[in-house]
Amino acid sequence: MRRISLIIITAVSLFYSCGPFAKLEKSTNWEELYEGANKYYQDGEYNKAIILYDKVLPIIRGSEKAELADYNYAYCHFKTKRYIESAGYFNNFYRTYNRSPLAEEALFMHAYSLYLDSPDFNLDQQSSQEAVAAIQQFVTRYPGSDSYERALEMLEDLEDRFERKAYEESQMYYRLKDGLFPGDFYRACIVNFQNFAKDFPESEYNEELAYKLVEVSTGYAVNSAFSKKEERLNDVFTHVLNFYRRYPDSKFTAEVKSYETEAREELDKHLKLKKDIAEREEAEKNKILDPATNQSNENK
Repeated sequence: MRRISLIIITAVSLFYSCGPFAKLEKSTNWEELYEGANKYYQDGEYNKAIILYDKVLPIIRGSEKAELADYNYAYCHFKTKRYIESAGYFNNFYRTYNRSPLAEEALFMHAYSLYLDSPDFNLDQQSSQEAVAAIQQFVTRYPGSDSYERALEMLEDLEDRFERKAYEESQMYYRLKDGLFPGDFYRACIVNFQNFAKDFPESEYNEELAYKLVEVSTGYAVNSAFSKKEERLNDVFTHVLNFYRRYPDSKFTAEVKSYETEAREELDKHLKLKKDIAEREEAEKNKILDPATNQSNENK
């Protein structure tokens, strides 16, 4: 049985090595290679087409046949899910043949390839940023295109990914505030929550993050050094007022009022202590400036 299997494998290998594609691949006739590449492309055998286009494209570069070959070559990579390569080839096609009837589709496919290569929201979004730039280029250049609405849907999807990633990052800082170095993550939370609201003003997460901004800023202020406490407690009241103004009927209102009360009580204690310290310092200063009075008090 092993001998029979070996014979079959050998026969199949010999068949393909002597088959029509193998013979065509060894050809030095560029017209034959060109026609063969187009034929394999039309038949959906994209890997074979790529091999033949690789051989013939350097030869026909600059000729009338090069335009179709470059276009098919880009699509071969797209069809085999080599999206980074197809994005590059479609972009090169657009730049080389920008007056071609195929230029519009090539520019869209450049953007679409980058879009398909963009990762999920929890991964680095650098390639997604490149996809956004490509889509924006397309919709600006071809506002009347049949692919215009589709491009906008792609753009909206990518924006949703950026929003979700930013939200998850804010949640990460929020969780870390309960760790060993809460001060650093309190600050990170405050900055992150405020930046999120600026970057995504229409986000469904803003109400939740506005509430958490009050929570985090309260914790940050209460645990601050004496010299920073008053300023940071006043920041809490600013965040509270902003929350009430933006979300008057929020499900988080009770919690926000609780943090407001905590901050108010903390500020009252802080101001009382500050006043006591100031009075003691003033008394000590008067003793130094009026030695006679000081001596009299000591005699008594």
